[in-house]
Amino acid sequence: MEIEGTWKLVTWRRIAPDGSVSFPLGPDPEGQLTYTSDGYMSVVLVSASRPPIAGGDPLGGDIEARAEAYSTCLAYTGTYVRDEATVIHYIEQSLYPNWSDTKQPRLITDRDGQLVLTTPSQAGMPTTVNEIVWARPS
Repeated sequence: MEIEGTWKLVTWRRIAPDGSVSFPLGPDPEGQLTYTSDGYMSVVLVSASRPPIAGGDPLGGDIEARAEAYSTCLAYTGTYVRDEATVIHYIEQSLYPNWSDTKQPRLITDRDGQLVLTTPSQAGMPTTVNEIVWARPS
């Protein structure tokens, strides 16, 4: 499956070790993932029903309102390397600062033309698996 280009978010679900499923950004999240031909990538995922923040300054205004809004968004950018079954995101900047300067592997599956990226489980450890499904824009 060719991953280069732009993708729109279909769904993001988390599968806990006990098999229970949750949707971190709700049932209808929005987002975009881009892989460029020269090895760069960027992604943003947001909850579909984010209330606006009062004021015109994205870094100003009510701290609690900003915290609530920014907790319904995940974004990062960097480079990527791909082999047949895996893509590794080398994150340079992230809304979640703990991911900056890290590498994040994702297993690749083609599900009827949709790109499914899955976080790998940890050998010998119960791990929550994230499954993020992407489709080409229509």
